[in-house]
Amino acid sequence: MEITIDIEDTVPLYAQLVTQIKQAVMDGAIAPGDPLPSIRQLANDLEMNNKTVAKAYQLLERDSVIQTKGYRGTYIHPDARANSMVDVNDLVVATLEKAITTLRNAGATDSEIRIAFANILNNKTA
Repeated sequence: MEITIDIEDTVPLYAQLVTQIKQAVMDGAIAPGDPLPSIRQLANDLEMNNKTVAKAYQLLERDSVIQTKGYRGTYIHPDARANSMVDVNDLVVATLEKAITTLRNAGATDSEIRIAFANILNNKTA
């Protein structure tokens, strides 16, 4: 698997990494159980910050595309192929768009929606 990061691209570096790993899984370039480089090694290979690679790995683990086995390393998840087709960000955007449309149709202002959203995120619901 070869990863190419374009620093001129408007897509964040971590998102490029996530996309390329998911694509490699879907293409069969990497298979369930295959090891991935450590965060430090991949960051060094790609000349990226460790935190950028760590963020990508965190998102991939959240989506069950990879799994970390403590000090034994990071591996492709057994269900990675199916899980690579799910984009949680798309789900979040679609769900919020639907909720905002429903609230606007009910007469809520954008300001009321923003305040309620912030309160919910900060666990300050009335």
